[in-house]
Amino acid sequence: MKKILLMLVSALFVLSFSGMLMAVDIAMEAEFAVIEEPMVIGVPVDAVDQGGAEPDEPSRGQFVWVPGPPATGGGGSGYVQFTVNIPTPGNYAVWGRVLAWDGNSDSFWVTWEPADPAENPQETENTEYRWGVAGGATWHWDKINQWLDGGTFERSWELPAGPTILTVFTREDATMLDCIFITDNLSDDEAEVGPRTPTDQDLQTTSVTPGDKLAVTWGSVRANK
Repeated sequence: MKKILLMLVSALFVLSFSGMLMAVDIAMEAEFAVIEEPMVIGVPVDAVDQGGAEPDEPSRGQFVWVPGPPATGGGGSGYVQFTVNIPTPGNYAVWGRVLAWDGNSDSFWVTWEPADPAENPQETENTEYRWGVAGGATWHWDKINQWLDGGTFERSWELPAGPTILTVFTREDATMLDCIFITDNLSDDEAEVGPRTPTDQDLQTTSVTPGDKLAVTWGSVRANK
């Protein structure tokens, strides 16, 4: 009996220790978050309509952006907002699957509450929250950074367990966001981190707050003009 009890205690210890070592791995689709106009849901052909090259297929065929031709600037309003349930307190990083045509359509603002204050960087232009998106005409992963006037540094956030609010604000029109990947692996090496697109299981388990804004697509915006 003592031997059996010892085996049970050992097994529980191993399971508990393994649970402590499990990496946090959260993938979320941008088009299923809360979207504030003029940011809307787009599909690849919309990029062609705006004078750019048609991108390869985004995850589940859609992405979010503020429509506009390359090199337009803009970005004074609009955002996509994710409610992220953090399982354990700790330090986290975010990767985005993005597409950016050129140097004038390659940035967002990003805040993550409660680590960041409830600030609108579109109004304050606080470079602490500026994300300089890596350029490229095909979808690629880019770790959210802090693009300061003195250089660009990778960002991480210290967060408590529970619901948090991650907001990606428009800074330049035509910058495209497909999905995000949240992890407690703070490495800058994409191969080591292994960001991935959301699965059906992710869509069932991640916290999504649907609303009327989700019905807004680039097609409906064009039809109303």
